[in-house]
Amino acid sequence: MNAPVTIMGLGPMGQAMVRALLAAGHPVTVWNRTASRADAVVTAGAARAGTPADAVAASPLVILSLTDYAAMYDVLGDVGEELRGRVVVNLSSDTPERTREAAAWLAERGAELLAGGVMVPAPIVGTEGSYVFYSGPRSVFEAHEATLGVIGRPDYRGADPALAQLFYQAVLTVFLTALAAELQAAALVTAAGVRAEELMPYVKDTLELAAAFVGETAKHVDERTYPGDLSTATMMGATADHIVTASRDAGLDTILPEAVKSLYDRAIAAGHGGDNWTSLYEVVTGRA
Repeated sequence: MNAPVTIMGLGPMGQAMVRALLAAGHPVTVWNRTASRADAVVTAGAARAGTPADAVAASPLVILSLTDYAAMYDVLGDVGEELRGRVVVNLSSDTPERTREAAAWLAERGAELLAGGVMVPAPIVGTEGSYVFYSGPRSVFEAHEATLGVIGRPDYRGADPALAQLFYQAVLTVFLTALAAELQAAALVTAAGVRAEELMPYVKDTLELAAAFVGETAKHVDERTYPGDLSTATMMGATADHIVTASRDAGLDTILPEAVKSLYDRAIAAGHGGDNWTSLYEVVTGRA
């Protein structure tokens, strides 16, 4: 029989994980603070636990899909001895430092933490396109890798429990900023009476162009050299200034373009005007 799993937290992500595990033949026990949220997955074959302690006792592998790490303490705080010997896979979002604190808290109670970050939206969970960052003890990860692979491709980042959250937050920095930029761009054209759908093919092309610079960016950052043959900070900074002015003239909120312009302004002021735009890294790290 496939390994039993407990899922605690039944928002869209938690429910998607339950369904993927059930489809793969795993016995799944579920618990949610609002009990009615479990109804659909119980109908699909999951077992409903009456209390957090019952949920933890049901499986050696306990997966949390909660709002943040503070919710873990609320849910597991009164579980007591049932935690001993369990592996808690926390797939909630939070900071790297809070993840380390959670690992220590669980260790005091005889449990081990695998921290994780699901890198796809709920509808993609359990498909070939799904992947999840993990960090924590390698032996614990390897013992449960096959089960976790049902949710998505497991991408192990290392023993430090904070590493999964570090990668998760870093990747989402790119994602959230790109989404905000899409809306800023859409607002700029719609302010002129142009439909957003007319712009979006060019936005897609631009995102693909930005992706082409990933390797070069990493090389510049790791070597801290910023050859300015083409896209200098001064040249790109002028464009950033034009975007702010265009947004302001259109009556838009300018916080996002002003933040980008500020990075260029400070890089130029620090003497990086003739360097590549990647020299903004010195500003972001506080070195400039």
